[in-house]
Amino acid sequence: MKILKTVLLSLTLLVVFASAKAQEVTVSTSVNNVITAYLGVKNALIAGNNDMAKSSAKELLTAISTVPAKHFTPEQNTLWAAYTDKLQFDSRHISESAAIDHQREHFASLSKNMFELVKGLKLNATTLYEQYCPMKKATWLSETAAIKNPYYGSQMLTCGKTTETLNK
Repeated sequence: MKILKTVLLSLTLLVVFASAKAQEVTVSTSVNNVITAYLGVKNALIAGNNDMAKSSAKELLTAISTVPAKHFTPEQNTLWAAYTDKLQFDSRHISESAAIDHQREHFASLSKNMFELVKGLKLNATTLYEQYCPMKKATWLSETAAIKNPYYGSQMLTCGKTTETLNK
C-alpha cells in the first residue's frame, strides 16, 4: 500500500510539473509571436511597403490578443497590463492607415513600448537589438545587428546605431 501511495504521489507531482512547464512554453511562445509580428511591421516599413505594414500590424493585434497573461508571474502580469493597450493602440493605427508616414509615426511609439515590455518580460527567444535613429530621435527593435532604418527606408537605410542588446 505504501508503494502505491508513493507511485501515485510521484505521478501527481509529474503531472503538475509537466502542466506548469507547458504553460510556461505557451506564454513564452505567445510573447515571441508578438515579437515576430512586430518585426514583420518593422521589415515592411524598411521596405516602404505600407500594405505589408498594415497586414503585419493586424497579425500583431491578433498575437497580442492571444497572449495567455493569466500564466505570467505577478510582476510580468503587471508589466503586460501596463503596455497591452498602448501596443494595441499603435498596432491598430498602423493596420488602419494607408499612409506610410502615419504608420511610421505610430511605429515610433510602438517600438518604445515593445522595448520596455520585452526588456521587462525577459522571454525573447532570440537576441534583439534596440537601434536608434538620430534623425527621427526614435528607436526600434531589430533581430539583426545590421542597421536597417524603418523610419526612412531606402532614403537613409543604414542611418542609426545599436544602443542596447536584449539577450535571449
